Amino acid sequence: MFLLPVNGMKVAIFHDYFSFIGGGEKLVLTLARHLGADIITTDVNKALISKMGFEDVNIISLGSLVKVMPFKQIQATLKFATCDFRGKYDFYIFSGNWAHYAAKRHRPNLMYCYTPVRVFYDQRRNTINSLKNPLARLAAAIWTSIHSRFDKKSIKSVERIATTSNNTAKRIEKYYNRRTVVVYPPCDTSRFHYLGDDGFWLSVNRLYPEKRIEIQLKAFERMPDERLIIVGNSGNGDHSVAYAKNLKAMLPPNVSIYSDVPEEKLIDLYGRCRGVISTAVEEDFGMTAVEAMASGKPVIAPKEGGYLESVIDGETGLLIECTPEAIIKAVKTISTNPYKYKEACIKRAEEFDVSVFIKNIKSIIQD
Repeated sequence: MFLLPVNGMKVAIFHDYFSFIGGGEKLVLTLARHLGADIITTDVNKALISKMGFEDVNIISLGSLVKVMPFKQIQATLKFATCDFRGKYDFYIFSGNWAHYAAKRHRPNLMYCYTPVRVFYDQRRNTINSLKNPLARLAAAIWTSIHSRFDKKSIKSVERIATTSNNTAKRIEKYYNRRTVVVYPPCDTSRFHYLGDDGFWLSVNRLYPEKRIEIQLKAFERMPDERLIIVGNSGNGDHSVAYAKNLKAMLPPNVSIYSDVPEEKLIDLYGRCRGVISTAVEEDFGMTAVEAMASGKPVIAPKEGGYLESVIDGETGLLIECTPEAIIKAVKTISTNPYKYKEACIKRAEEFDVSVFIKNIKSIIQD
C-alpha cells in the first residue's frame, strides 16, 4: 500500500521501536498507512503489528537492541544518529524519545512529540528515588543528566514540532523552549461500537509506574463484587519490568491482566465493558479515553493532564482525585446508570477522529 497523498511526496517516519504496542505505536502505524509512508525503527515484533491489523505498513528495521536499561536507550540513540536515508524520501517525521537523533541528517522534518522524555525532566527525581540500590540511583542520575543534554541539543535539529495536547505543549515550551502546534492523536471511531454492558470495568495502559495501576488494584480490592480487566504490557529492558512483576503479585481475585491482546479483542472489550478507568500521572493525552468514548463508555480519570482536554466531567465520565476512595465513589456513581453517558461519549469522540488528525498533519507537511 503506497498512497502518495501529500503532493506526491515520499514520507519516512522514524519511531523508536516496535517491541510492544502502545498508543504511540498505534498512532505511527495509522499515520504511516494514511500517508503511504515507510516506518524506520529498531526492534520490531511483527506478530504484534499483525495482531493490530497493520500488516500493510512497510517497516524498515535498523536492527535489534540490547534489553538492559540504559544501554538499550543509548544504543537506540546511536542507531538513529548514524543512520542515513537522505535522498530516499521527500519528508521525514520523528516519533518517540530517541528517533529525533536522526533529525540532523534528515530534512525537511517534523517531530510529533508525545512529551519531553519524562525521566529526564519532570519525573527525573521520582524515577531516581524509586531505585532501591544506591549504585543504581547514582548510575541513573549520571545517565539522565548527560543524556538530557544530548536530548536538548538534538531537538535543535528538528524544524517543526507537533504535539498531543496543550498539556504537553507546556512541557515542550518549558524544557525545550520551543513552540508547538497541537494535533490531537487519532482514533478510528468507525471501528468502535457500543455492545452492551457486561458489568466489568476496563483499564488499558502500559504497565509502567507512571500509570499508577496499583491505585486501581487497591480500589478493586475493596470492591470484591466489581470486576476489573487490565490490558497492557510492560516494556523490555527498562524500569517497567519490576513494576509489572509486582503488580501481578498483588492482584486481587477480581482483577485480571491481559497482555498481547489483538486489536479486535480490545475493541470488543471496550464495547462490552461498563466503563474505562485510568490513573496515569499527568497523562500526555490519553488515547484510551477517546477509544472508550467512541465505544459509548464513560471514563474515570485523574483531574489532570490530557484528560482535562478529552473527558467532559459529568457528561462523558468523571474526573477525580487519583485515590482508591475516589475511584470507588466514581464506580458507584456511574454504575447507577452507565447508559446515560453513551450519546455524549460518542459525539465527543468524533472530534478526535483519524480523519481530523490526518488532515491536520497533512496541512503541516504541505505548509
